Amino acid sequence: MSQALVRELIDAGIHFGHRASRWNPKMGPYLMGKRNSIHIVDIRQTVKGLLRAKKFLATVVTNGQDILIVGTKRQAKDSVEKHSKRVGMPHVSERWLGGTLTNFKTIRSRLARLEYLEDIIKTGKIEEFSKKEKARAGREHEKILRNLDGIRTMTRLPGAIVVVDVKREHNAIREAQKLGIPTVCLVDTDSDPDGADIVIPGNDDAMRAIELVVSTLADAVEEGKRGRQALAEKPGEQAAGGPGHARRSKRASTSSLATPAEGEMGGEFDPKDVESLAASEAPTSGTEVTDGVS
Repeated sequence: MSQALVRELIDAGIHFGHRASRWNPKMGPYLMGKRNSIHIVDIRQTVKGLLRAKKFLATVVTNGQDILIVGTKRQAKDSVEKHSKRVGMPHVSERWLGGTLTNFKTIRSRLARLEYLEDIIKTGKIEEFSKKEKARAGREHEKILRNLDGIRTMTRLPGAIVVVDVKREHNAIREAQKLGIPTVCLVDTDSDPDGADIVIPGNDDAMRAIELVVSTLADAVEEGKRGRQALAEKPGEQAAGGPGHARRSKRASTSSLATPAEGEMGGEFDPKDVESLAASEAPTSGTEVTDGVS
C-alpha cells in the first residue's frame, strides 16, 4: 500500500468520524483519538482493512463467484453504480428489497416479469392493450427496473457483498449473515462493526472517501477476474478455496483468505507520519466533516 494512497485517503477525509457523543464503543479499537469533539479514525486500521478486503475479494472472484456491491445512500449511489458496471458485478443502489438474498427465487421471478414487459414494449405488443393496461404495465416496468436493474445479471447468490454504511444497510447484512455470505463493510464511528466480516473503518458520509474505497475494491475485483480467466486457461488447477476443496466455516475462510502477506504493509509508510498527517488534517471546529453532504 503506497504512501500516495494513504495521502489520498487522508485528503478524502476518510479519517473523520462523527461527534464523540454519537460514537459506538465497539469502534474503539479503530480510533486514534478525538479532536474538537470529533473522533479521528486510525488510518492504519483503514489501510489494514483495505488490504484484507482487496485480497479477499480478489480470491473470491478468482474462484468463480461474484461480488454484490450495496450502497443506497445518496452519497454512495453514483460510485456504486459506476464501479460495479465497470467490473461487471451486480449492485444495489436504489433500495434494498427485503428478501433480495433470502428469497432470491421470488426476486428472480420479478426479473422474469421485467424481461416480459421489456419484450412486449420492444415488439410493440403493448399497443394491443387498453390505455389503462398500458399505463399499468408502464408503471410496473419502471418500478421493477428502478429497484432490480442492478441485480438482473445475478443468476445465483454472490460469494460476498460489499456494503457502504452498515447502519443504513442493516437488512442486507442480516440476510448475508443468515446465508453465511461474507461481508466487507465501510464502517463509520457511529456504527456497529460486529456485522462485518472485514471492517474498513472510515467516513461513510464523504463522497470522495466512498469513491476512493469503492474504486479500490473494484480494482481488486478486476484483478480477480483476470485471475479467473487465467485459471480457466489452465485445466485441472484451482485457486485455494475453489470448488473441490473442503468446505470451511465463513469466519475461518474469510480470515484466512484476507490476511495480508507478511511484510505487505511494512516499510512503505511510517505510522508516525500517518498519525501526524491525520492530526494535521483534523477539523478546527466542532462540526462533522462529511464532504459537504450531511
